[in-house]
Amino acid sequence: MKKIRTVVLISGSGSNLQALIDACSYPDYPAQIVAVISNRPGAFGLNRAQQHGIPTAVLDHRPFATREAFDAELQRVIDCYAPDLVVLAGFMRILTPTLVSHYLGRMLNIHPSLLPLYPGLHTHQRALEAGDSEHGATVHFVTPELDGGPPLVHASVPIEAGDTEEILAKRVLTREHMIYPLAVRWFAEGKLVLKDGKAFFEDRPIPAGGVRVI
Repeated sequence: MKKIRTVVLISGSGSNLQALIDACSYPDYPAQIVAVISNRPGAFGLNRAQQHGIPTAVLDHRPFATREAFDAELQRVIDCYAPDLVVLAGFMRILTPTLVSHYLGRMLNIHPSLLPLYPGLHTHQRALEAGDSEHGATVHFVTPELDGGPPLVHASVPIEAGDTEEILAKRVLTREHMIYPLAVRWFAEGKLVLKDGKAFFEDRPIPAGGVRVI
């Protein structure tokens, strides 16, 4: 079985990276991680990759004078691995339109909210403050608009009495670990496609918010 070449970008501990590594360990999983790239030299996710023999690269953003200069070099490094798919797994950088356009339709991100609710940061706090009854995570295509790309798949969790940001974040993270490998599988199987700014699953338009799996 031909497996799509996948590059994963991280900035931190890489728990979603680990979920993808675990999925890729199954012979019938249609993707392989060919590189993990971090903008932070000490990111623990680099250790996760190295323990599984996955090539790693570090591109520290701090020496670059501009975001455009960093993204140009990041694109060069990513393209060295000839990826079919680029996956953002806790990559804490706002990407320039030029970089996003280069990978349009083959770059995924996971966001800890039920998009289009709560793009940006502090999603768990915002859900709690709003008095929401549920929260969750969404995988989406990356477009130039921050967290504004078409949602592909999402999963929800209940918000319970006494929840704190930390408790809610842990509950949501379990869903992230479920849906990210699923979305990558669907992409690798050719089921997920971005056409004219809209997302399709098996040639059918994906409803607002994405396919709900739980």
